This record gives sequence, structure tokens and C-alpha cells, in this order.
Amino acid sequence: MNTEILKRLLAFVLLCLVQALILNRIRLFGFATPLLPVYFVITFHRGYPKWAILTWSFLLGLCLDSFSNTPGVAAASMTLVALLQPYLLEPFVPRDSTDDLKVSVRSLGWGKFASLSFLLIVIYVAVFFTLEAFSFYNWQQWLMCIGGSTAMTYLFILVIENLRSK
Repeated sequence: MNTEILKRLLAFVLLCLVQALILNRIRLFGFATPLLPVYFVITFHRGYPKWAILTWSFLLGLCLDSFSNTPGVAAASMTLVALLQPYLLEPFVPRDSTDDLKVSVRSLGWGKFASLSFLLIVIYVAVFFTLEAFSFYNWQQWLMCIGGSTAMTYLFILVIENLRSK
């Protein structure tokens, strides 16, 4: 078996367990929950097949939905972010880079990685909480959930990437 697939499978299981067992129980100030599995989608390298990104992401979202009692919310959000990731990655990648460029701080630099991560996190969190609420009746709570969860997820991802780059 390919080592890339084994690494992806390990990250899949680890992120699913961490989100389901630990992070879903965090509700900072009553509305901010870190949604770390989006990191799985962010780190797909440049030439990874789009169908494989969609499949991996949908399955991760499906696992998260089954553990978190959010029917279809995580699967839809992860699949949308997986669909957009290859296209949003292109402006951040140098033109002369190879197809197997890994998305990390080492390859993109802090500024580009942070910008790409923030963009994908905002999309994921906004879609996640929009589908979860399915109403704009309490739009202040909805905005606080999006803002707080985006900030916490972004902070967690930057910390993880900082530890990986050392």
C-alpha cells in the first residue's frame, strides 16, 4: 500500500476521533467549537486527484456526522470545501511548482498558508452552521458561532502547522 494513503488514513481516523471525542464537547462562551477536520482537506497536495479529495472528504464528513448526530451537515460542508480546495489553492502556489507540491507552511510560507487556511475555514464553518441552523431567525447567534468557531479552528490549525514545520 502506498505510504501517502496510509498517512491519509491515519490522519482520517485521528481527526475523526479527536473531533468526536474531544472537540465536540468544547463550547467556548456557549458558541465557539473548533472544527479541526477541515485541516484534512487543506493539506491535500496540488496534484491529488479531485475525485479522491471529494471521496476522502465526504467519508470523513459522514463519519463525523455519525458520531456527532449532525445528519449530513459535516458531509456536505466537507464535500463543498473539498470541491473548492484545488481551485482556491492555485492562486497561492508559485507558477513553477510541481504537481506534487504539499500544502504546508514550508512549501507556501506563513502568509500564503494562513490566507488559504483562513479562506477554507470560513467557507467550511459558514456552510456547517448555516446547514445546522437552517434558519436565520437568530442571526446574531449564527454569526457568533461562525466567528468564534472560525477563530478557534484557525488558531488550532496554525498551532498544528507550527509544530509540524519544526
